[in-house]
Amino acid sequence: MWTPEILALLAVTFVAAGFVKGTIGLGLPTVTLAVLTLPLGLKTSLAVVVIPLMVTNLWQALTGPHLKEILTRFWPFLLTAIVGVWGGIQVLAAARSDYLVAMLGIILVLNSLISFTRFRTPAPAPERETLWSVICSALGGLMFGMTGNFIVPGILFLQALGMHRDMLVQALGVTFVTISTTLAVSLTSRSLMTGDLTVISTLALIPAFFGLWLGRRYRQSISEAQFSRLFFIGLLIIGCSLLFGSIRNLMAG
Repeated sequence: MWTPEILALLAVTFVAAGFVKGTIGLGLPTVTLAVLTLPLGLKTSLAVVVIPLMVTNLWQALTGPHLKEILTRFWPFLLTAIVGVWGGIQVLAAARSDYLVAMLGIILVLNSLISFTRFRTPAPAPERETLWSVICSALGGLMFGMTGNFIVPGILFLQALGMHRDMLVQALGVTFVTISTTLAVSLTSRSLMTGDLTVISTLALIPAFFGLWLGRRYRQSISEAQFSRLFFIGLLIIGCSLLFGSIRNLMAG
């Protein structure tokens, strides 16, 4: 399985994913899964992305003065996300991959369209924030466990709260460390995170961090809005490809 061609594809993909994250602050799992799902399958791709996702977000979670405030305010959000991820992994382990790949394609397309229309989820009333946080994190965790994508509706909810940028970035780091750690434990418990996948996922840190370094340097030469537009155009194309490919496979058999 781990031919030189596949290993080269992994290296290039993680450089690209790290570059995107270094430039706009997110996108590592989205890019990785979008590229690797067709050649490797969704289950294998999720296992490969786990360790780079945890490590690259750890600094983001710990850097900044808001960690205590985030944990105090969002512990229901984080706890429910953990439960959602665990449930999503049970579906991932049992479901036919083509259905989940189609779902990933739909999410990528939806995510791109949301970006193009500049849609923003309305902020919940303060007295209902906890209720909506539980609902959105449960659904987001379920989707993350099944497809590796937490943006709809988990990240959209956090963005709707109107936190200033530094606190939002740290909250996103805490969230991704939490759900990626849960993903690693859940995949291992279902025998989906094997020894060779753990090694490959660990080695993927090297190109991922190289991409992060490149992305941070490049960030100064292009506006975030311009890069985001190109990024989401690419996701739209990949999402349509995944969706139509999985539908074709389902219709064939």
